[in-house]
Amino acid sequence: MTEEVVIVGAGIAGLATALALERVGLRSVVLERAQDLRTTGAALTLFPNAWRALDALGVAHKLTPFYQPLQKGTVMNVSTGVCQEISFSAVTDSEGMMGVRCVHRKFLLEVLAEELPPGTIRFSSKLVSIKTETLDDSSLVYLLHLDDGTIIKTKRLIGCDGVHSVVAQWLGLTKPIDSGRRAVRGLSVFPEGHGFPSEAQQFIGNGKRGAFLPVNDKEVYWFITLSSKLELISSTKKEEMDRDPEVIKREVMCHLAKDFPADYLNVVNHSELSTLSLAPLMFRLPWDLIFGCTNNGGVTVAGDAFHPMTPDLGQGGCAALEDAVVLVRNIVNSQDNVAEGIKQYVFERRWRVMSLIIKAYVSGFIQQDHSTTWWSAVKFFRDNIFYRFAYSKMFEVMKFDCGVLPIVKNE
Repeated sequence: MTEEVVIVGAGIAGLATALALERVGLRSVVLERAQDLRTTGAALTLFPNAWRALDALGVAHKLTPFYQPLQKGTVMNVSTGVCQEISFSAVTDSEGMMGVRCVHRKFLLEVLAEELPPGTIRFSSKLVSIKTETLDDSSLVYLLHLDDGTIIKTKRLIGCDGVHSVVAQWLGLTKPIDSGRRAVRGLSVFPEGHGFPSEAQQFIGNGKRGAFLPVNDKEVYWFITLSSKLELISSTKKEEMDRDPEVIKREVMCHLAKDFPADYLNVVNHSELSTLSLAPLMFRLPWDLIFGCTNNGGVTVAGDAFHPMTPDLGQGGCAALEDAVVLVRNIVNSQDNVAEGIKQYVFERRWRVMSLIIKAYVSGFIQQDHSTTWWSAVKFFRDNIFYRFAYSKMFEVMKFDCGVLPIVKNE
């Protein structure tokens, strides 16, 4: 049996793409290597462009009642004590529906998954290789070899399998590179309520950048990013920090964020250990999206498999949701020529996501201390110009509208 569309990866991009296909009457199969929905990345911030995509998918209304829009952000320089304010009003509509919200990643995945027909997601299905086969009618099918020996045939393959995508490698895209920074992320729980205002609080200085954002009245998402060149561990082996959440928590409090305000340390202290993670920040070189092979016949990529980027603009998940709507819109508008629809999708998306990758990287470079020759000049720009004028201009990328899914008439 040949599956019409196979999606690899049941993350945000994979589930959103499957749902977009379902909305226009096209069935798909989603292969997920894990045993259930992935929960890595505790929470994420969704900006207006993501809410427009979720609205196009018909699920925004299932999420917005649970998460209040963030009103503003503050940035404190822990070295000088100077605090600057950033308004989110420029990217919030009058009704507040498209505002900036911090949401549980797991809940987002569950909302997307529950809209799919039973059996759409096949768990414990790890793709290891891709081959091709030409049929008697000269059409091409892709043979997906799974680690359990199963072989699945499909005419359309969409890789949503993350930074280390097997599909992206098969297409010939170069591997994402290390940005030279790492991030620790976690979700904190305050059973009696945390009492923090509905705003994002960020702290910069001494080669590190941290922040925390309320998810609801009792939960707070937090992160800290730092240069890979900084000494990560004060008293333990790095291997222990990579695998032991207790060590991660202790090292953040006692070493990495010891000069951050008491509120930040209190948030870290309330961390749910199962949500803590330490990972390098990867991104794809922008020109790979222009000169690299991002589609081949009925095969393409979406989400982090297409455009991994640093999290400095909070656009990774948002862009993945955009991908789903744009991809399926182009497939439907191609009038049964799926390969042409995929080609148009790549053409439409590559310039958008290339811009996001560049802006995210530049934003991270400016905001975080570096021991470079030009750092004194960059620091002056950050402290006196960037947050006051330039940062709000970057919000323009968050106003993007991916459009709606076509209405398909049933014959």
